[in-house]
Amino acid sequence: MLAVAMIAFLVLGLWAHTGTMPPLVVVESSSMIHETNGEIGSIDAGDLILVMDTPYDNIVTFAEASDRENKYHGYETHGMEGDVIIYQKNGDEGTPIIHRAIMRVEPSQIMTPNRAASSDANNSEHCPNGGTWDSGAVDKDGEVGTCVLTWSVPGTNVTDSESITIRFDGYSAGYYDCKRMAHANVEPYLVVWNWQPKHSGIVTLGDNNQCSVDQGGLVVNGSSGVHSASGVAGPVREDWLVGVAGGEIPWLGTVKLMLSGPNSPGTHYVPSSSFLFLAMVIGGIIFAPVGLEAVLKKIMQDSPEMHQAKLEADYSSEE
Repeated sequence: MLAVAMIAFLVLGLWAHTGTMPPLVVVESSSMIHETNGEIGSIDAGDLILVMDTPYDNIVTFAEASDRENKYHGYETHGMEGDVIIYQKNGDEGTPIIHRAIMRVEPSQIMTPNRAASSDANNSEHCPNGGTWDSGAVDKDGEVGTCVLTWSVPGTNVTDSESITIRFDGYSAGYYDCKRMAHANVEPYLVVWNWQPKHSGIVTLGDNNQCSVDQGGLVVNGSSGVHSASGVAGPVREDWLVGVAGGEIPWLGTVKLMLSGPNSPGTHYVPSSSFLFLAMVIGGIIFAPVGLEAVLKKIMQDSPEMHQAKLEADYSSEE
């Protein structure tokens, strides 16, 4: 019962701190690693990550944090600029994705849609006068759903544009290193080319994915994207957001991965060093009470009270 109570208090404490339930997620893949052998400060498979309840509008993207003119310039989390977010692909059920927020796509010019069209109507029925039907954006009339004519991307030179082209080359936007060799038609940095978003939201990317964004090849050429039951993930909307990655508790999530079923990758992506550190932590937990008892016993034996008690016992025995 004591162990159950301690676990309950720990979970409640984490919930109070993060504002989410469950307050922790276990990282299953290597998509966010920075070093092959693992690294405290970046996100490795087997790490536990606190899930912070952060307002959607407060998420800082890589584009904003790497823009010298932006108020968030220099903001870093987990080894790079920008926030790392946890989200459900297309709002569908399944294992959430934990990747970095790269850029936020926002409507610029909008037009009130044909509200007589049904909820499953196609783009031309909602927007007969042009524009992209965005069912999640707020229109000028205050209703949810609008026709987007142009887009803007904070932290870049894209403002009021019908399509989005950004070179994250350190000039048009902050430099994003793809960690790959440049060759024919492939740059060493991230490039978004002539993209027309289907709706507003946040484009995401794993730090170790060599610029293969979650939103697929229409956003960044050659990207495989991540998929859910409804297809390739779109830009992350507010209602898809689970939370923002907070503090890291390294290695301990490896235990869960060891016990996961066949639908989990198990410990395949866990750095080898994590097993050593995990063993050290478990050993410390097991043997710490033994060492603590020995130390306390030594302290008690050398205390004045114990010395006085021994003198009194010797005096009593002499009588």
